[in-house]
Amino acid sequence: MKAGFLEKLIERLGRIGPEEVQNYFLRLAQEKGFLETVFNAIQEGIIVTDSKGRITYLNDAVCGLFGLHGSDAIGKRLDECIRGLDWESLTQSGGPVSRDMEIFYPANRFINFYVVPLMIEHRETGEKIDKKAATDAGSESLLDGQNEQVGHAMILRDITESRRSAQQTIESERLNALTLLAAGVAHELGNPLNSLHIHLQLMERQARKLDGATRAEFQESIDIARSEVNRLDSIVTQFLRAIRPSKPQLHPENVNTIVEETLRFFAPEIQDRDIVVEQELRSDLPLLQIDRDQMKQAFYNVIKNSLEAMKRGGILRIRTDRDDMYVLVRFIDTGSGMSAENLGRVFEPYFTTKPSGTGLGLLIVRRIVREHGGELSIESSEGKGLTLTIRLPYIDKRVRMLEAGHSH
Repeated sequence: MKAGFLEKLIERLGRIGPEEVQNYFLRLAQEKGFLETVFNAIQEGIIVTDSKGRITYLNDAVCGLFGLHGSDAIGKRLDECIRGLDWESLTQSGGPVSRDMEIFYPANRFINFYVVPLMIEHRETGEKIDKKAATDAGSESLLDGQNEQVGHAMILRDITESRRSAQQTIESERLNALTLLAAGVAHELGNPLNSLHIHLQLMERQARKLDGATRAEFQESIDIARSEVNRLDSIVTQFLRAIRPSKPQLHPENVNTIVEETLRFFAPEIQDRDIVVEQELRSDLPLLQIDRDQMKQAFYNVIKNSLEAMKRGGILRIRTDRDDMYVLVRFIDTGSGMSAENLGRVFEPYFTTKPSGTGLGLLIVRRIVREHGGELSIESSEGKGLTLTIRLPYIDKRVRMLEAGHSH
């Protein structure tokens, strides 16, 4: 169809006879079919919406990216079809916007959204408009030559490879160093630790032959040595778990039950230090597909950190809740909190604010939560305690909005 056909058709609307209408409709149908064929051949996704965000067109690439059926999506709001999409942030600027987001369904990908407002120039047809009357009346009618926003056009580009490549480069540099060190640590410390355990047992037998104060003093030294050996053994174990986590074995589990079981490990310490534990566990939470042992390990590390951060008589609040997509497990302590600078480094390997900490506890927690498709966030200010929230998805999450300024 020649360029300018629609313009000429619009100009002739008042003069078209009934016998010509069918021909024009056929030509318009051919034009529409041709454009749809072209758009469906394009690998980038294309979406067109009206001014209220309702989908008026989407090509096959979009359907493939989000697992949609074209006919079902037409007429629905875009953020209804794609859960987690923040429509307001994409359109509020009034101009072109480029945002990256992460898609979790039907496949985990990174997508760049390029959104452009669709403007149409108002034209007068038929009778002339009384411009002065329209202006004086303050009506919303557009005058000749003014532009009206009728919707948005979006181009979706798959940037998974470039995004993951950049992330993997950073992660691999860190993990390569850790993996090499892990092998050395396991080899160099494993055998000496076993030897120390054996010799401490032999020393303990000899101590039993001693009398009175000498025996008590000797036994105290043995207990201290054994405690330090156990601590070293724990460090090595945590280190290896952080570097080489096993794949989660998923089964339907009750998060509240796992929280309660984990707390039992700390019952003696909680009682000895007069720690108050307040539990608000929501009773109607859905079962989650999670690895029970790994999630218990994650909760254990979080609770351990909270208890170590609090003085005698502190309060630890554990709450479970849910929203539209997540089950939330929140740990709130009354400890010393964390400065903004330290908060930005909590997931760095070996970073710790504790004199005897390994700096691996939260690294393990984050790894476990991510393996379960979840998210972890920390809020704190120095001297005012810390809140750690774990979000575990219980339905198919579609997208996660990424921070502005990371477009590709």
